[in-house]
Amino acid sequence: MPTFAYTARDMSGKSITGEVEAGNEREASSILAEKSLFPVSIKDAKAGGALTSLTVGSNKKVKGQTMATFYGQLASLLRSGVPMIRALNVLADQSSTPALGEVLKDIRNRVEDGEPIGNAMARHPKAFSDMAVNMVRAGTEGGFLEDALDRVGTFTELQEDLKGRTVSAMAYPVFLFCVGTVVVTSLLVFFVPKFDQLFARLREKGEMPAMTEGLLAFSNLLRDYGWVILIALVVVGVLIKLKLNTDSGKDTADKVKLKIPVLGGILMNLAVARFCRVLGTLLGNGVPILRSLEISRSATGNRLLSKSIADATENIRSGESLAKPLRSSGYFPIAVVEMISVGEESNSLDTVLPEIADSLEKRTFRRLDLFVRLLEPLMLLIMAILVLAVVLALLVPVLKSSTSI
Repeated sequence: MPTFAYTARDMSGKSITGEVEAGNEREASSILAEKSLFPVSIKDAKAGGALTSLTVGSNKKVKGQTMATFYGQLASLLRSGVPMIRALNVLADQSSTPALGEVLKDIRNRVEDGEPIGNAMARHPKAFSDMAVNMVRAGTEGGFLEDALDRVGTFTELQEDLKGRTVSAMAYPVFLFCVGTVVVTSLLVFFVPKFDQLFARLREKGEMPAMTEGLLAFSNLLRDYGWVILIALVVVGVLIKLKLNTDSGKDTADKVKLKIPVLGGILMNLAVARFCRVLGTLLGNGVPILRSLEISRSATGNRLLSKSIADATENIRSGESLAKPLRSSGYFPIAVVEMISVGEESNSLDTVLPEIADSLEKRTFRRLDLFVRLLEPLMLLIMAILVLAVVLALLVPVLKSSTSI
């Protein structure tokens, strides 16, 4: 039997390489899917590393709102008795988004060749999230594909709504930050240097205020070496971006996010709410808890939280409850853990978890709104302080010169 070398990603997004014996490339892909691995590339181990036709390479990115509509439409067609291939063909032809049309045509062709739709979707990671792929796989295995698609569509729509609310709320503070940066930089580069010669006499007498001396030095630095600083910032930005593409960089980024004052707690609550909603949906559709945990942890969007859920999964395999390892992880609020514990005792996790998600999201949205409202005056205050500092640094020597005269 041929041996295939593969590169794949696990549920947490970690890259994994190895070899698998299979009759052909598609069989190798199915074997990896059963192990909850998403194939990135599969190549014949004896072919000198040449990629086979199974390489996953779709870089078509589709907007979340478009995908939410697609999930709902596909669920409606399947529920009406339309066969899968015909439904995909209809949606591909009527799609107003060319990228989605190309993706759906590729999925349709692969489904026609006998590949499970979940595996075909996994080949387009920029269109279908890990959570969506896993939900579809679970729905296919458990016979509730239409419900799974509806749930994914609703979840995606909620995520897009949250993203839209966040972006619109942050638009004004970001605008203030950009305007403030341009104003202060312009003052330092074009306006402040003109005072350097005016204060030459004070500098000779040693009466130049330290604040003014520092401002002039910083202004001259920006004027003479501003381009060097700009290039350095660009290089640092590129290095940070490259680092964030690694597993250790992603772990560090998620850890830093959670430590940001106020915002860290908001991000954590939203991640916990996503986990509870997806887990409750899967359990409500009859998916076993171990499988549900494997799927739902990919929906958190935070690698640290995902790892703590993976540890909880191992504890459940050994016969322990879900609440205990979640409490010890330190990422889940005590109230949430207590509600999960009560749900386990009453065998009603499938109803308790969505209620937890609803409650967390409501409280988090209120905190987010308050955070944004406080951020706007804070940005204005920072701008005012910076401009005032520049003005005072220039006025103090002028007043000293006037007093001397």
